[in-house]
Amino acid sequence: MPRIACSLFVVVAALTSTLLAAEPFPAIDQLPSRPEMPDPLVMLDESRVKTADDWFLKRRPELKSLFQHYMYGYLPPKPQRFSVTHTHASDDVLGNGKASASEEAIEFHGPNLKHKPRVLLIVPNKRSGPVPVFIGMNFCGNHAVIDHPLVHVPESWIYKSCAGVENERATEKGRGGQKDVWNVDLILEHGYALATFYSGDIDPDTPDFSDGIAPSFFKPGQTAAEPHDAGTIACWAWGYHRVVDYLIERKKDVIDPKRIAAVGHSRNGKTTLLAAAMDERIALAIPHQAGCGGTAPSRGKVGESVQRINTSFPHWFCDNFPKFNEQVDRLPFDQHCLVALVAPRPVLFTNAIEDQWANPDGQFDVLKAADPVYKFLNAGGLEANERPELNTLLSSRLGYFIRAGKHSMTRDDWRVFLDFADKHLK
Repeated sequence: MPRIACSLFVVVAALTSTLLAAEPFPAIDQLPSRPEMPDPLVMLDESRVKTADDWFLKRRPELKSLFQHYMYGYLPPKPQRFSVTHTHASDDVLGNGKASASEEAIEFHGPNLKHKPRVLLIVPNKRSGPVPVFIGMNFCGNHAVIDHPLVHVPESWIYKSCAGVENERATEKGRGGQKDVWNVDLILEHGYALATFYSGDIDPDTPDFSDGIAPSFFKPGQTAAEPHDAGTIACWAWGYHRVVDYLIERKKDVIDPKRIAAVGHSRNGKTTLLAAAMDERIALAIPHQAGCGGTAPSRGKVGESVQRINTSFPHWFCDNFPKFNEQVDRLPFDQHCLVALVAPRPVLFTNAIEDQWANPDGQFDVLKAADPVYKFLNAGGLEANERPELNTLLSSRLGYFIRAGKHSMTRDDWRVFLDFADKHLK
């Protein structure tokens, strides 16, 4: 089960979550039909959340288990320990004296994992103490984030759409190929660090589960994933959590552990929201254009549907989720409940008007449906009843932004991310 961060409720909540995971949930055809998005403050047994203790000790652990059981699969446990191999460092990684970088490979023990993700950490040289940090998983390799000769080029499978890829393998030609996606200089100017890692070092984005971390956590004698075992998105979220471990345990001299933000685009946005929902150490989440399976309602009628995403990407979710393809109304939650799991921490949904596949209007409805939990916890929430105009940041605790353009992560998007983070983390 995912680790619950320190709070007044940590011990009891962890025990409650474990017990719920051990109990069998109803079969899909035994779940009631709910065409509307379920009330996040009503338990599975129809009892209502009346106090903050009810939320943190009962409903929140229940929702975490429900999402894992029926949709994403249960996140693998935290390994007993990890070790780090230093691979390179530079005190002038951008060539202008403004940033230092280090890259280290993380090796996990108990169980021992063959996958060793490399974390590229870029920090501003001008700082008076530990700085806030964005964690972002990349899809083209760390070498694509910045153009530096020492950054590792991954040897494993990689998307053929990435720059410099030949026969689904990265090459030196891809160095700096995603500089315009990550905009490291802008992040540093605002006083933030960036910690990034390659998705394929956790789980390659292919239907073949044998090439990721998941089989390492199978029970003795198990040879294939069970219906509620982790899908790829859950494995990637696990990767975010392990980077948080690394930053807190090994980099607290430069990184402020109370100001860790998670950011991601598209499928990575889905991962970002799940990672934040399952780990309170992530102080702020920005799932960008995350769409179905992330920030858009599963019950939505616009854009990608549950059936379509499960058909196109059967490995992203657990094997229970496709059973809802033609009966989405039986889901005992919708994505507003995943947002509610982040409460009281800030969440920003960002979109583009031409990206209707991600259902940007439906995403605003998700925030509206999560708002009662934030209000219930006296945590602010969504300070608008209607979607804001184009290029207007709604910077409330539940935030929203939509721009002109298409499905992409741009420099202008990063300006919005940073403005939102400045308000809530600085």
